[in-house]
Amino acid sequence: MSEQANRIQVPQRRWEQVRLKWLFQPSADANRPDEEVLSVYRDYGVIPKSSRRDNFNVTPQNLDRYLLVRPGDLVVNRMKAWQGSLGISQHRGIVSGDYEVLRPRSDDLQPRFAHHLLRSSVLVSEYRGRSTGIRPSQWRLYWEQMGNIAVPVPCVEEQRRIADFLDRETAQIDALVEKQEQLIAGLRERRVAVVSDALTAADDSFLVPLKYMLAGIDQGISPQAEARLADEPGTWGVLKTGCVNRGTFRQEEHKRLPDDFEVDQRLAVKVGDVIVSRASGTPALVGSAAIVRSVRYNLILSDKLFRLRSARDVDPQFLAWSLNGSWYRSQVHQSISGAEGLANNLPLSSLRSFKLFRPTLGDQRRIVEYLNEQTAKIDALIGKAEEFIGLARERRAALITEAVTGRIDVSTGKAREGALANG
Repeated sequence: MSEQANRIQVPQRRWEQVRLKWLFQPSADANRPDEEVLSVYRDYGVIPKSSRRDNFNVTPQNLDRYLLVRPGDLVVNRMKAWQGSLGISQHRGIVSGDYEVLRPRSDDLQPRFAHHLLRSSVLVSEYRGRSTGIRPSQWRLYWEQMGNIAVPVPCVEEQRRIADFLDRETAQIDALVEKQEQLIAGLRERRVAVVSDALTAADDSFLVPLKYMLAGIDQGISPQAEARLADEPGTWGVLKTGCVNRGTFRQEEHKRLPDDFEVDQRLAVKVGDVIVSRASGTPALVGSAAIVRSVRYNLILSDKLFRLRSARDVDPQFLAWSLNGSWYRSQVHQSISGAEGLANNLPLSSLRSFKLFRPTLGDQRRIVEYLNEQTAKIDALIGKAEEFIGLARERRAALITEAVTGRIDVSTGKAREGALANG
């Protein structure tokens, strides 16, 4: 039977609820190794892997099991569907055989409308509820469960109006978000410059190897943990690699340890600790460092982290600032070993040998006071921009959900009384 003949016509009323299995069917079209490799992103949908520099997943040499994707196909990352990692592809290419490639069975669902609909918050909630697995890190969404989800399917003309409306409105929001992201990037550059200028030595006699500024270095362990917070009394968590990215300690970046795990108290994280990330999937984040200013969870170090114990004549805050300057970053860049992925590793021997500016203890504290004041102003501006971005993205998600479920009339942008998708 031809593919066109295999397509079905879905009987339609204005906002009919139709199960996905009547709109799509799994495709097993594989063994196309010469096609372009595609990736699925929560924020972008289906795009060529080569278009992003932050994808460090290694493409295998044998691509025979990779599935063919054609424009209009729905591609689902089974492992991350509950986070919204799926989309209608505008590209031809291939994706990992671990993904689900779903080919349209009906012409009644327009690709642009389907892309917005299937990535809307109301559908992502359905994916989350139908995913199976013991813990979030093991959740999978399989077609058997996904195909039974009923979605609102208005008439084709209405779908086009909704898609046009959402394309226009989301483009405006995305443009505003992009401007704020550019502002943040500029502010972060200014922050680095302020720190670097304050830590510039008058002459080389003030530069000493880091090992002479330390009383010792600790490294953590890598136990099995769960992808949730240790937010119950008596529970413990192990810090993730990214807990100190961009010079700020984020204690929520951890995984909960099993209740029967025996904690080595020597690895417990305390206020005043200076923590350095020794590995990351992103080279620019290797060697990230921050001081622990507060802790409300019971946390231990992971094996991807170093804890630096400052010498008696070195202020811990000054040490943390020293590890956020451009002089330090240039030495990290030169010392990273490994080609890609978590192979980006900062050897302890290299870290100990890095030369840093060490003035007198009194001067260190004056520099710390100055940097705390100056960076607080910059951080406040960054915080406002990030808050704007968060609100804009919430508005974007809400607008999409309201439009694809019929809660607003896209011709006016106003709420449509009594015309919800569920009737």
